[in-house]
Formats: sequence, structure tokens, C-alpha cells
Amino acid sequence: MNTTKIALVTGANKGIGKEIARQLGQAGFTVLAGSRDLHRGEPAVKELVAEGLDVVGIQLEVTDETSVREAADRVAAEYGRLDVLVNNAAIIPAGDDAVSQIEAGVLRSAFETNVLGVVGVTQALLPLLRKAEAARVVNLSTSLASFAQVGDPESRLSTVLTLGYNASKAAVNMVTVMLANELRGTGILVNGADPGNCATDMGGWTAARTPAQGAAVAVSLATLGSDGPTGHVYAEEGRLPW
Repeated sequence: MNTTKIALVTGANKGIGKEIARQLGQAGFTVLAGSRDLHRGEPAVKELVAEGLDVVGIQLEVTDETSVREAADRVAAEYGRLDVLVNNAAIIPAGDDAVSQIEAGVLRSAFETNVLGVVGVTQALLPLLRKAEAARVVNLSTSLASFAQVGDPESRLSTVLTLGYNASKAAVNMVTVMLANELRGTGILVNGADPGNCATDMGGWTAARTPAQGAAVAVSLATLGSDGPTGHVYAEEGRLPW
């Protein structure tokens, strides 16, 4: 039996996802680096393999049921289980805006990727997570999903007018808590990670935090011991209020 732990990271071809794959590889995992387009994901995989890490590219479009099913089938056939799932893939859709301005299609696209994608991938891979000795699920969230912070008129987060992203990530928080409740006592820990605003395509390249710093938050939760917390969102400054 292969004793090397297996991790799958969605949206691992760039940004925080690639750094999560790198740090899990450095921790001794075999990492399946998911990307919507396998060819676009190849440069990241080659970069990580050149560093001596055990990283394998896998095609995974989280909004495509066939792609998700085929990815799960491949993991089952080649590895037989999954120790860590990091649901990192997410979008801020073009046209994301304030409640009074956002178009329905833009809002729908945010939820399709950020929420339905997380649920669909998790459902498909849960049977393999159950086969691991102590599996971990980490869902990437954000301070923009915090009701307390966005609702504070003194917070700069109250001025960020991206309903699609904010609301969909708030829904991911609920998915995280409910899944943690559902799996309580099974040995599978479920947590949400807030990497902070990092210098990426999504966060903007002038952000103060590096992708590596953001990734470390998710990796710490992916490698928690059996007595670790479940169902919470964590950031660099500690647990966030909902």
C-alpha cells in the first residue's frame, strides 16, 4: 500500500493554488494539481517537478460535472484514496458589482464556480477521502465573506462592491461549517482558510502579502492533527468572526 499522502488542489496552475501545491509537495505529499486547462497547467507542474516535488497535473473544471467525475475516477484508479482536498479554485467574475448594479448572469457565474464547484468536487471526492486514515478538507474563503467586517462602516471591506464574490464566499463558509458538522466524528477535518489579500491576478499585484504567505494558512489546516479545529475560517490574524 502506498503510504505517501495524496493531496488534490483545485485551481493549482497559478497564484495561491500553485503555492499550496508547492508547500504540500515540500511537506512530502504527492500533489494532484488541478487546472481547467491541462495545457495551461503544465508550466506550473513542470516548475514544481523541477524543484524535486511529486506533482502531477490533472484536468479539473469545477463547473463541469463530466470533468469532475473523470478526475475523481482517475484519483480512484491511480491512488485509491485522497488524504487532502483543497478547494481553491474561485473567480471574481467580470462585471462583479454592487447589489443595485450586478447582472444576474454575473452573480450566477460566481455561485456556479465558487459554491456549486466546491460542493460538486467535494461530493465526488468524499468517498476517496473516507478511505484515508485522517483526511482533511480545506475550503478557501476571504475576509470579504465576514458579515462582521463587511458590515462595519469603519472597515475598508465595507467599500468593496463585489456582491458575486462576497456572497458566494459567504455561502462557502456555510458549506464548510455544515460539512464539518456532517463529518464530525469520522476523522475527516473540514476547515476554511482566509489567505488574506495576496499579490495575485485576483488580489492585485500591489497586495502586501505574497502567495506563499497566503498558501501557508491553507497548508497549516491541511496538515492539522486529529485534535485540530473544524468548521471555522482562519486568517493570518486568527479566527475571523462570521
